[in-house]
Amino acid sequence: MLTLFINVFLKIFMIFTPFFVISAFLALTKDYSNAERQRTGIKVTFAVGLTCFAVFLFGTYIFDLFGITLDAFRIGAGAVLFLSAVAMIQGRAAVAPQDAKEDVAVVPLAIPITVGPGTIGALMVMGAGLQTAPEKIVASLALFCAVLAVGGLLSAAGRLERLLGQQGLAILTKLTGLFVSAIAAQIFFTGLKNFLG
Repeated sequence: MLTLFINVFLKIFMIFTPFFVISAFLALTKDYSNAERQRTGIKVTFAVGLTCFAVFLFGTYIFDLFGITLDAFRIGAGAVLFLSAVAMIQGRAAVAPQDAKEDVAVVPLAIPITVGPGTIGALMVMGAGLQTAPEKIVASLALFCAVLAVGGLLSAAGRLERLLGQQGLAILTKLTGLFVSAIAAQIFFTGLKNFLG
């Protein structure tokens, strides 16, 4: 069960693309005070957690509702996630700063920056692939910890920017993109193998 926890935690944490999220968070809250940034970070964490748990726990019912097989969805989700990873590696996943001080916590920071189509697809596949109640509990705990880890990074975003600089964050974003592309390829080829087999 510990292996499952670590496996799910690391996959979900990487799929969240935390360093890209930090870059977007800093760009979109550049005119905010520290207190406003902290409040926004908490809102983002809450919105991400709510969205992820809804998708993770009820993905199977969504498949049944639309008559989609898990393997067909694996192929689609893997492809979308891979395209997102390629955009990050190439540095095309940039976010334009907002002109006005509007609430950016839920849209666009939580959705679609942190929880985009590729993330939703991957979470649905992971959730639907769990068979037993203990597995679902351990995986849900891992998801909760991954969401908290992203929230922790957002609360320390200003300090991380000073420590790493924009160039450092850009490098880490590209490295994260490489890991995400590998996860996407695994999801895609698992779906393809099962679909053809």
